[in-house]
Amino acid sequence: MASTAGYIVSTSCKHIIDDQHWLSSAYTQFAVPYFIYDIYAMFLCHWHKHQVKGHGGDDGAARAPGSTWAIARGYLHKEFLMVLHHAAMVLVCFPLSVVWRQGKGDFFLGCMLMAEVSTPFVCLGKILIQYKQQHTLLHKVNGALMLLSFLCCRVLLFPYLYWAYGRHAGLPLLAVPLAIPAHVNLGAALLLAPQLYWFFLICRGACRLFWPRSRPPPACQTQD
Repeated sequence: MASTAGYIVSTSCKHIIDDQHWLSSAYTQFAVPYFIYDIYAMFLCHWHKHQVKGHGGDDGAARAPGSTWAIARGYLHKEFLMVLHHAAMVLVCFPLSVVWRQGKGDFFLGCMLMAEVSTPFVCLGKILIQYKQQHTLLHKVNGALMLLSFLCCRVLLFPYLYWAYGRHAGLPLLAVPLAIPAHVNLGAALLLAPQLYWFFLICRGACRLFWPRSRPPPACQTQD
């Protein structure tokens, strides 16, 4: 849904600064409850995994004092980057996109929404792992598609946005960072940083998928 909305917005805006599309503000407001819910949903997943491992009673027995807080701390420790990402989307990106932009740059917002193209492949990969299907052809094909879509729609997205603005302003790509405000570069860097980290994890997982440890290629030998 996010990618479809982003595609409609970005392709409808011929002028990348001034053109507007009603979906840009409408979908942004629709997405905020999702990010809030997803934080809670991820916590529920962590909670039930904790129960399955035998750390909590499924028979209704009272748990030890502080166990809920311990689970919450474990959840924040394990999913800190994802929770931070969701919180930033609600507390920072939403006010910026609705208030600070003042109707400008719908094209860029649409492109950012298209970053979610990779999400279905990420989710399908996790589902296949839960069903012990790591060695199937479907899992390998999905892994390749996840790697390619994440690279194109999340990592290379930022150079593309800089290139698009440079073409609009008549500037070469390397001159764009010096021509735009510093806080824009800082915001782009903060958004790109977790994408690079997740892309590294995806690449490491791809190495383990296509080249098992029994015969890993030299480029994929890593220390745990």
